[in-house]
Amino acid sequence: MEIRDINHIEQAAGKSRPELLRFGLALLFVIGIMFYTWASGGGNIMLIVAGMIGGYMALNIGANDVANNVGPAVGSRALSLGGALVIAAIFEAAGALIAGGDVVSTIRGGIIAPSAVASADVFVWLMLAALLAGAIWLNIATASGAPVSTTHSIVGGVLGAGVAAGGWDVANWGTMGSIAASWIISPLMGGLIAAGFLYFIKHRILYRQDVMAAARRVVPLLVAGMAWAFTTYLMLKGVRAVLKVGFVESAVAGGVVALLTYVVVRPRVARQSNSAAPNDKARVNVMFTIPLIFAAALLSFAHGANDVANAVGPLAGIADVLGKGAVSKSAQIPLWVMMVGAIGICLGLALFGPKLIRTVGSEITELDQTRAFCIAMSATITVIIASQLGLPVSSTHIAVGGVFGVGFLREYLKSSYARMVDDILAHHPDGDAEPIKDYLQRFDRATPQEKAVMLDQLKREAKKRGAPELLSREDRKGLRKVYRGELIKRAHLHKIIAAWLITVPASALLGALFFFALRGALLP
Repeated sequence: MEIRDINHIEQAAGKSRPELLRFGLALLFVIGIMFYTWASGGGNIMLIVAGMIGGYMALNIGANDVANNVGPAVGSRALSLGGALVIAAIFEAAGALIAGGDVVSTIRGGIIAPSAVASADVFVWLMLAALLAGAIWLNIATASGAPVSTTHSIVGGVLGAGVAAGGWDVANWGTMGSIAASWIISPLMGGLIAAGFLYFIKHRILYRQDVMAAARRVVPLLVAGMAWAFTTYLMLKGVRAVLKVGFVESAVAGGVVALLTYVVVRPRVARQSNSAAPNDKARVNVMFTIPLIFAAALLSFAHGANDVANAVGPLAGIADVLGKGAVSKSAQIPLWVMMVGAIGICLGLALFGPKLIRTVGSEITELDQTRAFCIAMSATITVIIASQLGLPVSSTHIAVGGVFGVGFLREYLKSSYARMVDDILAHHPDGDAEPIKDYLQRFDRATPQEKAVMLDQLKREAKKRGAPELLSREDRKGLRKVYRGELIKRAHLHKIIAAWLITVPASALLGALFFFALRGALLP
């Protein structure tokens, strides 16, 4: 073999070393769980297997689901990837350990009837199958770059294993219908609310002639609104294991925090705006950087408090059954089980999370701090509204729907602007290069209301002199298509929607297959 061939082999092997290192560290974590459960559980083989699968599930939650919390902040460059990983890891672990709860339902969300798991052995097999199915589907989705719902993954696993254990009649199809409805409700609400905030910011700040003066008035109110939303959201969803409060109490506490935030933020925004040019739109983005960092941290805390149960709930249920020898309606979560969930989520985020963070943050549509702020606001307000209305929603679908909502609004506004420019060109006679250039500059600086007046006047003047159109309808259609293609990636949209639609069926099929395999292997 020649030296040149050896060099090629070394270069090829070098590219796979980081992947092997990540896999090795994840494997060490799972092996560590194996030894711990073996030592603390008296060598119970089922508990050892359950602990290892629970750790594998936690790794996949960190790799896939956490991207929704920090992806927009990273894509907008409010946070570096490294900084986002550190913040998310700290607050995910804190949320899981501080506010993750000490009791979980053994039959998640009433998905299947308790009669399906009357036997302790059947319950253990069912939960093992569901946990492994959810983990493997999350792994597949992460490898393909599709952010999917962790909750839907484990729900599908429980459904499939439950149907395999007791037949079709044991499934609660009403609950499953609500979950299917969330496939539409979650991204639609998230997208509309995020787009609404971005439209408000553009019209109240960015489209004004004096952008900085508008920012001084509006930005402190927006940041105070974010403070209210996050305080209310955390009290309702993030600290429910520590403090039991209703919506009214949460909203009042959020109002107090919002008032304090406004008092602190207003002079800071005034200083930033006074040192900038009147139309420095980039400075407006800078004003949202610190709020976005807080948003990433608080979303991670709430995610750790809520979604850690997806990893440790079935594991806690299995540990409880193996300890008592019978199935109970609820199970205490031991500290070691919570640690498996918290450490696994953080490790999965650090090792495999960057791929999905880049997908959510930069590969769907281009984000800046203003757009990322709108997505963060959408993620919290949608959950608050949905929880009060009793609507089922998925935090993953909300966040990704917010990204698409922002992208589609930008696309619409760009296309509308392109049509306005087409109208300007169409109503100017040939040879008016300098007047057209001057008019476009004035048009670009005008507010939306002034733009409408300018276009109306231009059309009336052109009609009087009988000016011909310079661009055909086909030309204008082609121009709008170019704008649309540049602002949002259709391939990612189709892939993500497809992954959402098949998450529950795919994990259910896997859950059924694993249940049959376990039952066939363990029956005497």
